[in-house]
Amino acid sequence: MKHQYLERSHRRPFHVRVLSRPNINRCWSVNLSLLGIGLIGSPKEGEGPLEGSSVELEIPLPGESRPLLARGQIRWRHDSVPSEHARTAFGVVFTGFEDTDQLRLARYLEGPPVRVAVAYADLHQRAQLDEALGDEVQLDFGDEPAQVETILGRGDVSALVVCGDDDVQALLLAQLAAAVTADNLTFEGRPRDLAARVVYCAKGEPRHIATLFDEKKVYRWLPPPFEIAALKEAVMDACQEHAKRLEQERMALELERNLLRERALRMGPEPSPVEAGPGFQSAAMEEVLAQIRVAAPHKVSVLLQGETGTGKEVLSRIVHRLSDRRDGAFVVQDCGALTETLLESELFGHVRGAFTGAVADHPGLFVMADRGTVFLDEIENTTPSLQAKLLRVLETGEVRPVGGSQIRRVDVRLVTASNRNLEAEVRAGRFRGDLFFRLNTFTVEVPPLRARKDDLLGLARSFVELFNHQHRKNVLGLSDKAERVLLGAPWPGNVRELRNVIERAVLLCPTGTLIEPTHLPKFQHHVPAAGPLRSHLAEAESSVLREALQRHHGIIRRAAKELGMDPVTFARRARKLGLSAGRR
Repeated sequence: MKHQYLERSHRRPFHVRVLSRPNINRCWSVNLSLLGIGLIGSPKEGEGPLEGSSVELEIPLPGESRPLLARGQIRWRHDSVPSEHARTAFGVVFTGFEDTDQLRLARYLEGPPVRVAVAYADLHQRAQLDEALGDEVQLDFGDEPAQVETILGRGDVSALVVCGDDDVQALLLAQLAAAVTADNLTFEGRPRDLAARVVYCAKGEPRHIATLFDEKKVYRWLPPPFEIAALKEAVMDACQEHAKRLEQERMALELERNLLRERALRMGPEPSPVEAGPGFQSAAMEEVLAQIRVAAPHKVSVLLQGETGTGKEVLSRIVHRLSDRRDGAFVVQDCGALTETLLESELFGHVRGAFTGAVADHPGLFVMADRGTVFLDEIENTTPSLQAKLLRVLETGEVRPVGGSQIRRVDVRLVTASNRNLEAEVRAGRFRGDLFFRLNTFTVEVPPLRARKDDLLGLARSFVELFNHQHRKNVLGLSDKAERVLLGAPWPGNVRELRNVIERAVLLCPTGTLIEPTHLPKFQHHVPAAGPLRSHLAEAESSVLREALQRHHGIIRRAAKELGMDPVTFARRARKLGLSAGRR
């Protein structure tokens, strides 16, 4: 199956060491785009994230000290035939970023598409190279071995031009170029096709250079003094060959994966992603899934209403997977996590110079998800101004970036979620009625966990298995007493609360034993606050948040850390209580 979401987004060859959670052993990136990243690794049998699962990534960004922090979903996984150098390939589609990291990624990808390292060139050679190649590639010059290795360690260098009169130094660099990594260490089993192609223009004995050719460590040799026209041709050929080999390797993996899937389909159908997972066995959730199956194949706006933590994002992904847009992008945005200006920029994009910090154009999520699905969580937190712009996109399919005049047309399926009753919000004047009537074409009420206790133990057991894998434990499961405690708990935080409770229990429980009530928290039965009590609780919460902000000079992250809260949740609660959101 061809994944159009990657075909529509320009890939850049990109090979750096990537940290992932869950861990992928010896994980490297292969290519990078605005919508996703290709990874290879060597996970042990039965380890590493599976298709459809979520993953968190730390991606070193060339030229910057702080890595990109991204959330993604494993769109596909391909395990090669087991061998000494077996590798696993992963296709990851991005679902979210930390702070402004999506803008940082966009700025990087809008930079020079081809980068060439030049080692040990004198001033005359530098001038020649800059005049011949400066308009077509980004040249990075290095005079010392450590400096050259740092340039190569960026992960996006296509070719290395080796100059100079020191033949020993030049030959040593050519030897090392195929193995240098972002942390200046060799990587066992790293495919040589990821290394920069070497164009050797330095002095050296022919027999030594012939050995490098035999070992495929040199792409082209131009004995000094070289002609600049010949060097330009060699460098451009090296860059094209590098890109071609990377694409060939990617296509070979994709072809092999598709052939294996077709073979599996001939042997029998795979279980439905809706029916295979836990949490959908209760009568209440079977009714929800029946409604999802009706709505998913049609381009209608789906509104998911329910308490926080009930699994609305999971259901939105099911809508996407059951639609004819399943091969397109699926992007998620929490409308309560950003200010109005930043949210508008994230959704509709912006042009360079539109506001302070807009140093490059940003396409926006609606453009990035063209022919795919956009999921907007906590839609009730949008302002009337932004609601009007959302309505225009729904009615016309036209998107105009912040500060721009050019209009882009998009074909996007919109799924929204709210933890409040939007109809009541309309009556109270807090939400536009015209937008509400466009969003609620097909409304699905998602029941809280306490109303579908038949799902609880299945979810709990699946979380035990998940966190056993993530934390490398071997907890045997839940005891009968622990299960009774879970069934009797009120679960005001719904599935999200259950997940956190089970993760804590897995960490506390000794390996090889069952989770007992002692590993679970003491549940306080939830009594809905009303009247004066609700007012007193709001006042108390407002006081706590305000004082934390004052102690940390309005910096949300520090205040949230002190209170043990997620920064996004802290900012959202502060806005709802009428407090200044402070700085991030």
